[in-house]
Amino acid sequence: MDTFISQLKSKSVTFLYSLFAIFLIGTTASVKSSPQNDGESESSAIEKTSEQDNETNIIIVTVERNPSKKTSQAVSISHLTELELERLDALHPANLLNRLPNVFVQQGSGQEHLTAIRSPVFTGGAGAGSFLYLQDGIPLRSAGFANVNGLLDAQVGLAKQIEVVRGPGDVTYGSNAIHGIFNVLTADPLKIHDNSVNLFLSEFDRYDFSWQAGKANTDSGIIAGLQVFQDGGYRDESEVAQVKGQFGYGYSTPEYDMRLRLSLHHLEQETAGFVIGDNALENELLRRTNPNPEAFRDLEHALISAEFDIHNFGAWQAIITPYARWAEMSFLMHFLPSKALEENNHSSIGFLSQFRRSLNERLELLVGLDWEYSDGSLTETQSIPDVFSFTQGLHYDYRVTSNEVAPFARLRWQPAQDWQLQAGVRINHSRYRYDNKTDSDIIGRFLRPADRVDDFTTVTSKLAAIYKATQADFLFASLARGARAPQTTDLYRLQRNQTVGEADGETLDSLEVGWRHIKNNYQFEVTAYTMYKRNFFFRDADGFNVTNGKTSHRGIEIATAIDVHDALNWQTSVSYGLHQYDFDREVMRDSEVIVAGNDIDTAPRWLLNSRLLWDINSNLQTELELVHVDDYYTDAANSNFYQGHTISNLRLNWEPKPELKFFLTVRNITDKRYATRADFAFGNERYFPGEERNLTVGVKYKY
Repeated sequence: MDTFISQLKSKSVTFLYSLFAIFLIGTTASVKSSPQNDGESESSAIEKTSEQDNETNIIIVTVERNPSKKTSQAVSISHLTELELERLDALHPANLLNRLPNVFVQQGSGQEHLTAIRSPVFTGGAGAGSFLYLQDGIPLRSAGFANVNGLLDAQVGLAKQIEVVRGPGDVTYGSNAIHGIFNVLTADPLKIHDNSVNLFLSEFDRYDFSWQAGKANTDSGIIAGLQVFQDGGYRDESEVAQVKGQFGYGYSTPEYDMRLRLSLHHLEQETAGFVIGDNALENELLRRTNPNPEAFRDLEHALISAEFDIHNFGAWQAIITPYARWAEMSFLMHFLPSKALEENNHSSIGFLSQFRRSLNERLELLVGLDWEYSDGSLTETQSIPDVFSFTQGLHYDYRVTSNEVAPFARLRWQPAQDWQLQAGVRINHSRYRYDNKTDSDIIGRFLRPADRVDDFTTVTSKLAAIYKATQADFLFASLARGARAPQTTDLYRLQRNQTVGEADGETLDSLEVGWRHIKNNYQFEVTAYTMYKRNFFFRDADGFNVTNGKTSHRGIEIATAIDVHDALNWQTSVSYGLHQYDFDREVMRDSEVIVAGNDIDTAPRWLLNSRLLWDINSNLQTELELVHVDDYYTDAANSNFYQGHTISNLRLNWEPKPELKFFLTVRNITDKRYATRADFAFGNERYFPGEERNLTVGVKYKY
């Protein structure tokens, strides 16, 4: 197994990029234009899609790894459709996802970001392991080798739909599906898609080019896509060069459907650090500077999978998806005094499987088994002289192999026509084999454990009920547990005050109730939740790891869409959340002492996104968007805070011909000075400043 993984590491990049180039050439030569109805503009398609979305037949994929009606699921899930993704012309995932209820993605430098779903904004291992990031249902990274910038590798710019689950996921998903799940869905190669070319130009020397083409017939299909993004940088020395590519091939028979998918990502980023100071946001000389011009982030990522949807597997319907991934990243940790260089990589092979059958007309059984083997390594090196206990030289150098296996089962019972009950359980076992490549001792603040093997078994479960009260009203309730094994960095990148092996699996227990009301001209969804977390692992203000934190989370979420007029639609997502510590901890700095009942830092209570969409005529649409982030504390003791912000954006789409569309976006119309992220550390306020008013124009051509 180790030999195979080593070969995969050394050969995968060259092979996959070469394969992708061949696919692109072949696809370009073979694709033909999808049939178009010249008498119908895409604006009317938008209207039709809006009407369909107001019906009870909204289809989602994430919950069951298979298409299902949203109204049949006892889960809080939101989605962005292909038409929404096109209209938003977002150059960063935060601009898309923050439209959804209780989702707060903070944009860092370039393509970096930190995430919150029913939670504060997490950093470090907590940020990496608290959310499950998927593409077509497959984890973008191994559970123990996750990345806090979880959407970096996702094909957001080429996506056909994005789905977000709030709260613990279903038993079909395991480790890291604690606070939520992101699932980026790419084009289905067995369906007909438009061939298109897109180009967006923006201020700050920024452009985004994408191309997608495909061909499908009755039993096979092929699709390919390419995205090239260049950002000159809003701030000094913060350029980004990014290339993403995807390929899909599908084959259909009466017995099964097969979908082969390949996804590639290359990123070169010059990273801007925090601007520091109480008035840094308003200081025009400071806000666009970069105090860390030496910082950077480079990465490569590849994911290949083959999904087999077997229609008749005896009495079962089966979906089996083997996959392989490879990831490599290096970056400078500019946010720490050490400014150390981290280099990490991991390779994985695995499969997802599930088997479904009806036991009778009211009872359905779903069982499955997921498995993954990963081989990863990490080094951390400080080149600058000693800073306090951050010592110059090698901090860590280790290799970890992980083996993860997870069986699961779920029973769905329909005792009456309007009732549905669900019960499921998943057992997730992870084994980490750690090999230290340097001395096993303490250097400065850094503790390097000796070679060891660690095993973690977590059990997640879910009980749920759905009641169809009327043709338009659906009520649901869910009691669920999410869990994760520690990140490998939680276990082996230790601090001198820690005990080796003390980290344990993190658990979160959740209770939620919801009401969906769906009519043709208006719809809303209201959800209330309460959650409690144990063994919360994070880094405190002294820079030391905490392994046994406890936190509570409760709140309410509302999403509405109302047709005010035939040509006017008003959409709003609003949430209130209270995220608090449930334990005490002393630290050296008074401003960072943790007291039970305090708000967790970077946890705004109110989040609001409201949009007014106006179809001026059949060819011209506009959207006015209002984004509000409540004030929030920036330290654990709740003694420093960011005042929050409200900004607005304007979008115009003009479609003079069915095959041609123009876009215009004005962001931050009022030219507000605000922060995409605010923090308090080492005695200073520090910020990632948001951009002042700026303009983006774009064009899409379908052929």
